[in-house]
Amino acid sequence: MRKLFAAVAAAAVLLAPAIAQAQSPIVIKFSHVVASDTPKGKGALKFKELAEKYTDGKVKVEVYPNSTLYKDKEEIEALQLGSVQMLAPSTAKFAPLGIKEFEALDLPWLFKDDQTYANAMKGTVGKWLFQKLEAKGITGLAYWDNGFHMVSANRPLMKPTDFQGLKFRISGSKIADQYFRLLGSIPQIMAFSEVYQALQTGVVDGCENTASNYLTQKFYEVQKDITVSYHAHLQYAVIVNSKFWSGLPPDIRTQLDKAMAEATDYTNSIARQENEDALAEIKKTGKTNLHYLTDADRKAWQEALQPTYKWAKGRVGQEVLDLIAKELDVKMN
Repeated sequence: MRKLFAAVAAAAVLLAPAIAQAQSPIVIKFSHVVASDTPKGKGALKFKELAEKYTDGKVKVEVYPNSTLYKDKEEIEALQLGSVQMLAPSTAKFAPLGIKEFEALDLPWLFKDDQTYANAMKGTVGKWLFQKLEAKGITGLAYWDNGFHMVSANRPLMKPTDFQGLKFRISGSKIADQYFRLLGSIPQIMAFSEVYQALQTGVVDGCENTASNYLTQKFYEVQKDITVSYHAHLQYAVIVNSKFWSGLPPDIRTQLDKAMAEATDYTNSIARQENEDALAEIKKTGKTNLHYLTDADRKAWQEALQPTYKWAKGRVGQEVLDLIAKELDVKMN
């Protein structure tokens, strides 16, 4: 009897680590580069809340905002290596992987409003682009909206000639690089976390971003003039390491899909209001002058940037341009 008791006790000791491991929550590290009080930041926190709720605590989501874990140049490699499980980079970040087609979404004046963008991403265009990621060990889960870009400098930017000679920070999109060059300015790729200091010290003269990012990163403090141009759209792709994702128990993955779908609806529903509120807050500070394009100004910008469409064919390929043209009923040339 004593021997039996000893054997049972020994087995219990051996099994204890395995039982503890089985009960440990699955950890998802979700890294992003913006503040927690932006649409993307709030979306990440909403996903955390819902994922932990729907899996009854079997999944723990650790959200790392504001480049606290990885800068935007490093994060995709970290995802592929498995150092982080989930990201939500701007779609321009996929070109270094050899997937240039995503940059078609950066074409100026492409989406007439947020709903047009949302329809395209839920349809053929969004699905086709996500398929391109699979060969890189990445699974696309959702597209998150962050609205339309404004542009800023320490002088008003109302006409195409106003951009001449100015250095502008861009996130890396060659489409953005091209349209800033068409305006006679000098685009410079720079990590998002470095932009404030670069604007403050004059390393760059200006940048483009959404109202919510201008507010939360306090870019308005170091830019005298912001043009509410809404000339291009900023969107994010929520992505996950494919090996990690496919290795999850099916029931867990089902609950995470549900959490992501609801977090996506939430994020996209608040994006427009968040940007409108941010614009009002920026105006209230009185630290920067807000400028609005007239119809004539907008037409001049559109004409100046139109050659970007012809140039894009050699960059992103005809197939994605044809898909977008059909989906949005727009001309590419």
